[in-house]
Amino acid sequence: MATAPVVSSSSSRRLDRSRTLADILTQRALPLVAVGLLGFACWYVWSTRPVSEDPAPPVAPATSPFADSLAAAGIVEAQTENIAVGSATPGVVTAVLVKVGDEVKADTPLFKLDHRQLQGELAVKQAAIAEARSELVRLEAEPRKEKIPVLAASVTEAEAIVVRETDALRRSQETFNRRVTTEQELIERKEALAWAQAALAKAQADLDLLEAGSWQYDRDVTKAALSRAEAEAAKIEIELDRLIVRALVDGRVLQVNVRPGEFVGTPPNQPLIVLGNTDRLHVRVDIDEYDITRFEPEARAVALPRGDLQEEYPLDFVRVEPFVVPKKSLTGDNTERVDTRVLQVIYEFDPTGRPPLFVGQQVEVFIDAAAAD
Repeated sequence: MATAPVVSSSSSRRLDRSRTLADILTQRALPLVAVGLLGFACWYVWSTRPVSEDPAPPVAPATSPFADSLAAAGIVEAQTENIAVGSATPGVVTAVLVKVGDEVKADTPLFKLDHRQLQGELAVKQAAIAEARSELVRLEAEPRKEKIPVLAASVTEAEAIVVRETDALRRSQETFNRRVTTEQELIERKEALAWAQAALAKAQADLDLLEAGSWQYDRDVTKAALSRAEAEAAKIEIELDRLIVRALVDGRVLQVNVRPGEFVGTPPNQPLIVLGNTDRLHVRVDIDEYDITRFEPEARAVALPRGDLQEEYPLDFVRVEPFVVPKKSLTGDNTERVDTRVLQVIYEFDPTGRPPLFVGQQVEVFIDAAAAD
């Protein structure tokens, strides 16, 4: 006969216990909280996911006004190109006479160098000129009339001495014939007469030389010395003038890189002053060697300055520099090729009445390439 299972008293107490609030929270609230946290985690992951979007550029890219165009980069430069002014003579700058933006004419002084040493050398050469000129005047003024009576008197005196010695010789000859004097005395008288005659000849020659005036060859030598001194002084004056650096063309001062007290050498490490005529501006356009076959000089062209790509500047063709050179002017674009060569084309435009463009500014250039197709 089967026996019924025996249930312990502790198990019956657990089965018969009433459900508490903690039981309800454990069985109902915790799953709901878990589901909520899972939903929040999904929402947070979805809302913070990285979104790949192409943002609009801060500045709209340049657009070509032509259906088929050749694009290139250009640099604005002065009509006369950018003239880098240096100093042909090394020295210390004493004064800078212009500032950026000044309009200058040809031969306008730009800056000066120290000239004290050359001024001293010039004073010495001017003294040499004065000396040579005075010597030439003296030679050309010969004979001096005050000297002639002096030499004429010397001739008269010599003649008198000759007469005296002649008479003395005659008397000595007579006494020698009478054997009163010795032969030695006769010889001495003859020698004295010869000396007197020589002195007379010398005095007469000096008088003739004085009356003849200065020698032509002496005047020629003095003239040559004067010309040499004048040439040396002129050379120093040229060197002094070179210490004042001047503008050679009309234009505007675009840059000043020198200050008083600085030493400038030859050649300088950088342009001391940059000049250029900006009445009409040029644009130097670099055309990639791969696009040269598409370029036509007669084609229309426009320039768009960076920062104002909606403003178009019509360009007029000036010339092509027929020498392909390595590319030096870089635009900064990370896709730009630097291992290429370019053909440089010069255009010009009139900046009057338009937003200003400055020398050295980069522009985008579009050239109509439809004519080359």
